[in-house]
Amino acid sequence: MDISLLSNEAIGLGLALLASGAVAGFMAGLFGIGGGAVLVPVLYQFLTVLGVDESVRMHVAVATSLGIIVPTSYRSFMSHKKRGAVDLQLLKSWLIPLPVGVVAAAFVAAYVSGDALKGIFAFCAFVLGLRMLANKSHWRLGADIPGEPIRSVCGAMIGFFSTLMGIGGGVMNNTFMTLYGRSIHQAVATSSGTGLMISVPGTIGLIWAGWGDPALPAFSAGYVNLLGVALIIPVTTFAAPFGVKVAHAMPRRRMEVLFGLFLLVVAARFCLSLYE
Repeated sequence: MDISLLSNEAIGLGLALLASGAVAGFMAGLFGIGGGAVLVPVLYQFLTVLGVDESVRMHVAVATSLGIIVPTSYRSFMSHKKRGAVDLQLLKSWLIPLPVGVVAAAFVAAYVSGDALKGIFAFCAFVLGLRMLANKSHWRLGADIPGEPIRSVCGAMIGFFSTLMGIGGGVMNNTFMTLYGRSIHQAVATSSGTGLMISVPGTIGLIWAGWGDPALPAFSAGYVNLLGVALIIPVTTFAAPFGVKVAHAMPRRRMEVLFGLFLLVVAARFCLSLYE
């Protein structure tokens, strides 16, 4: 291959990753997500171009996304917390259930195929996207968030499915909280906290799950690619507070519609990739 073409391709990929990092960071603040719903498909495509083995490609994308989410969620959480919008009581009640779900997901990820992870990602994003688009103000499962044991079960499920999707839990938690009468703004703010509680143990668990796999690309610690983490983290961390400012200035319904459309686009992309 011509060296100049190779260099241009490398530059293009690097710029694409930096751009995706900026978008992911902004969306972390805007929607209370860790940016994983953006990062996973972008990272997967990046790994495809690099020729990473199909058997670990999706695993690496999911795990690396979780690694990137750690500082992004922290920055987003601190920004929302300063505004007094975070439900700290809910987060405290999930200190055990949420990580339990994350650990269970790490065990599952060690054995399922890449296509299975794609399917999980696409299905969850599609269902949640439709729910956000069709949401009505009177749709409620209750007047307030339920007590135990339902609360703990929901927390564990959010941790489990979010880890397998490589996201920070905002997708799941936003839906959970709004169905129980909380505002989308408080749900978004609190979701930045679930991002921390999921991404930290999730990253550690997926490092363990992929440790020693011979198909892993260079600069990987288990399924987490350290090069991708190092390249994208500074951009996402910088961009997150800008999303927070927009979130607190945007009407509730507009946030829901934008969030729903975004999820449907992501779901469609992953469904298509199953047939490529």
